[in-house]
Amino acid sequence: MNRRNFLKNTSLTTLGIALSQPNIWANNAFPTVRVEANKRNFTSEAVEQTIDRLKKKIKDPELAWLFENCFPNTLDTTVKYHVKDEKPDTFVITGDIDAMWLRDSTAQVWPYLPLAAKDAQIKSLIEGVIRRQAICLLIDPYANAFYEGKGNSEWSKDLTDMKPELHERKWELDSVCYTIRLAYNYWKTTGDTSPFDTDWSKAMKSVLAVCKEQQRKNGRGSYHFGRNTFWSTDTVPGNGYGNPTKPIGMINSTFRPSDDATIFPFYVPANLFAVVSFKQLSEMASVILKDTTFANECKALSTEVDTAIKKYAVYNHPKYGKIYALEVDGFGNHLLQDDANVPNLLGLPYLQAVSSQDPIYQNTRQFILSTDNPYYFVGKAAEGIGSPHTLVNNIWPMSLIMRAMTSNNDQEILAQLKFLKNTHAGTGFMHESFDKDDSSKFTRKWFAWANTLFGELILKIEKERPHLL
Repeated sequence: MNRRNFLKNTSLTTLGIALSQPNIWANNAFPTVRVEANKRNFTSEAVEQTIDRLKKKIKDPELAWLFENCFPNTLDTTVKYHVKDEKPDTFVITGDIDAMWLRDSTAQVWPYLPLAAKDAQIKSLIEGVIRRQAICLLIDPYANAFYEGKGNSEWSKDLTDMKPELHERKWELDSVCYTIRLAYNYWKTTGDTSPFDTDWSKAMKSVLAVCKEQQRKNGRGSYHFGRNTFWSTDTVPGNGYGNPTKPIGMINSTFRPSDDATIFPFYVPANLFAVVSFKQLSEMASVILKDTTFANECKALSTEVDTAIKKYAVYNHPKYGKIYALEVDGFGNHLLQDDANVPNLLGLPYLQAVSSQDPIYQNTRQFILSTDNPYYFVGKAAEGIGSPHTLVNNIWPMSLIMRAMTSNNDQEILAQLKFLKNTHAGTGFMHESFDKDDSSKFTRKWFAWANTLFGELILKIEKERPHLL
């Protein structure tokens, strides 16, 4: 089942969860919803110690319960760890879909990375993700989602170069950037260079190649995509190549992080992410691979994209001043909104793509956290950013988490924690989205990225603002 069909078939339902039960918090009796210890996919003593530490620090028992459920959810339910040819190999499904997204797999294990320096199990797990991502990229650097081996995708008849190992082949620039993010920060955290072998080097060079091809300076390139579907955002206009762009130095992204097709294919948050990513890859190419030519090519691409963003991606809004557009095409068109999926405009400081104090970001933040953003919804249950992927009036917990992650205001952070506490619909877990007026109507009961991101938020608060807990 792909994300779009999951939304169409089961959105705004309770997905079989008995929400009609009596108040589960009566007498502070929170039910056990975490997977039983003997049924967990992977166990880390460092993670369990982190849970125990936070449960003692968090004064609100419901918030502590949510952390206990959400933070280990990726390890409990989605990782498949093996040792293959004496090397770690970690396949990470997204949750309710039995496939590995490059983006999601990075984001799902990211909150455990700080533990890798002292926990050999976590270190091996993440090394295995890096190695598996390299395998995926060598199969097809344009694809977004993969099977562990050969699969039987419902999208095998998509009008693109499908392969047996692919669940889906949507070109999303942020997917390859996420693989660089994980590799670079694993190296910086552990000092270990063992994953960065010949295969990884080939994979990264394929990433550089497709990104340069998608600058489309010499034609549209090899990638195209089409799907027979009633969902307009699930296929691509322009005979599969997307709406036209002007070759200005930015990188085309045919799809957004939501897996929805872009309107104007220069997706700005992913391009800002690419500026950071290719700087990081340049450093790794120079220091680890000792490949000066590759390092210089990565650095040059980063600089070129950065220059183009400054020239073409900033819009002078009549109310908010200079803001970042979500998408542009180089011809002067700008899409003014945000999307809950990361990378988005709200989460740019989280990815270290811009400073949280950057005046353009601050103006952008004011715009996207207002009803002038067509995908900012205010309801009885909460207010926050949604996504065209879940249509209108659905707020994403991820956007609430990211708002808190990028805020420097105690009251704003506390407000997001309150929304998150009040909208999990009695399940003890985060969801993809929920109805702005009724959080019992939600999409995706098993969405590991949102769960571990919530855990990451609580750890960030513990480190920077412990008084809020």
